[in-house]
Amino acid sequence: MIYINLTPHAIKLNDGTVFEPSGIVARVSADLQEAEFLGGVQLYRQTFGDVEGLPEVIPGTMYIVSALVFAAVDRGDCVAPATGSKETVRNEAGHIVSVPGFVTK
Repeated sequence: MIYINLTPHAIKLNDGTVFEPSGIVARVSADLQEAEFLGGVQLYRQTFGDVEGLPEVIPGTMYIVSALVFAAVDRGDCVAPATGSKETVRNEAGHIVSVPGFVTK
């Protein structure tokens, strides 16, 4: 399996494997619509626009995308870093250092 990183950042797995940025960044626009005002706070509904920078499906290839792009697409060839895992490694400032793997559909 080939993994292509479509984020602007290197993605490091806990085992030391690093996926460098490919130079192509998949992005999605998001639009916010006012939903309601609840307890003094404005709430919004988010809808996604078109995803840009996501190549066509290539057998044997997985695309590493951001969580936002991952949420906006319904494709089995896209994964996102598993940043919500209890095994995610963070530095003393709380920044993610590495993840155990990827989230899939």
